[in-house]
Amino acid sequence: MTKISIFKIIKEDFEIAWKCDPAIVSKVELFTNYPGVWALVHYRFAHRLYKKGWKRFARFIMGISQLITNIDIHPAATIGRRVFIDHGFGVVIGESAIVEDEVLIYQGVTLGGVSLERGVKRHPTIKKGAVLGGGAKILGNIEIGENAKVGANSVVVKSVPADSTAIGIPARVIVKGSDKTQFSHNKLPDINKELFLYLIKRLSVLEDAIINKHENIISEKDKELEKIYEEFLRTIDN
Repeated sequence: MTKISIFKIIKEDFEIAWKCDPAIVSKVELFTNYPGVWALVHYRFAHRLYKKGWKRFARFIMGISQLITNIDIHPAATIGRRVFIDHGFGVVIGESAIVEDEVLIYQGVTLGGVSLERGVKRHPTIKKGAVLGGGAKILGNIEIGENAKVGANSVVVKSVPADSTAIGIPARVIVKGSDKTQFSHNKLPDINKELFLYLIKRLSVLEDAIINKHENIISEKDKELEKIYEEFLRTIDN
């Protein structure tokens, strides 16, 4: 298998930023306004040095990179091609994390560990084409499947299947399968709201029945509430 030039990979890092961010009006901006791109460039060199045994020097490079970009990437992490870190501030990618090709990472994402044990895989694996929303925390040796989406500020501690969407704290899978038309990245359902909506309406029905002695209204309203409750159960199925 032909080894890919590091400069070709870096060229792709710049090209994917141009492709994915509609805010760019000039390629000059890639050199001045995109810390995510530069963090990856520094990582590409540091990672190769780390693999060749220059671990302290690689850590030094990424330490300087962190001061410049406010993005913390361990040089031992594995990051594929055409990965785009959008805005990037606050992104943390741990030592044993694996990020495959064409992953989109928004600001504040953490690929962190939950174990202090040395020599084991402690960080997540992000499969090809996944999208990680701003502020998402993905913790432990879990897997985010191909083309999966993680909602902003979600805390993921369990694996997410391919072609799925996960949201919440802790994150739950709300969409499964290859149908991506049901939810878009910025229109995710609020599962907590669904539960509170059901409880408030349920209490209202019971109060009306007790105060006004409308016992017969309970069975009528129950049919309406049942639909709301079923929707809530569907969203937390996992």
